[in-house]
Amino acid sequence: MPIDEPSNPSRRSLLTGAAALSITPLVGRAAPPAATGAAGTSGDVAVVLKVNGHDNRLTLDVRTSLLDALREHLHLTGSKKGCDQGQCGACTVHVDGERVLSCLTLAVAVQGRSVTTIEGLAGANDNLHPMQQAFIDHDGFQCGYCTPGQIMSAVACVKEGHAHNDAQIREYMSGNLCRCGAYPNIVAAIEQARGKMEKS
Repeated sequence: MPIDEPSNPSRRSLLTGAAALSITPLVGRAAPPAATGAAGTSGDVAVVLKVNGHDNRLTLDVRTSLLDALREHLHLTGSKKGCDQGQCGACTVHVDGERVLSCLTLAVAVQGRSVTTIEGLAGANDNLHPMQQAFIDHDGFQCGYCTPGQIMSAVACVKEGHAHNDAQIREYMSGNLCRCGAYPNIVAAIEQARGKMEKS
């Protein structure tokens, strides 16, 4: 006489059924409505960015980084997109005189503040800033990709009072990476520029 199959469900069928039940509520669930910004379109807002002394009226997605606003909307491509995660320093700019990583800063967060990029660092009549000249004098760059961020960070380093010796310069410039390894020349450039910046 054949043995009847047990009426109890197997472990496999229980797990399969439970998995199917767990995803059922997800099927057909409506997507959340898109956020509406001040400009009326999804996520867009009107902003005024003061960059290098000029007011710029833009309509941006609220998630737009300062770096993307500078490069893609204002066509100021001196600030570079390296890692886009705040680890390399290639995107360093000044906001109200302080260095910030523009890839991690929202454009909408700097309204009413003064942004300076590498393009706005030179003085009247396009005279180079002492730090720019020092980088040229000491070959403080090779490929040049990181140089705008290095220079902006170096200017801030001196203004912050963190450029009194080699060790201090290396410590306070450690957020700016140079894949070419021009660090000794960068330190020498900062030391040269420091003297001229302190006199001015």
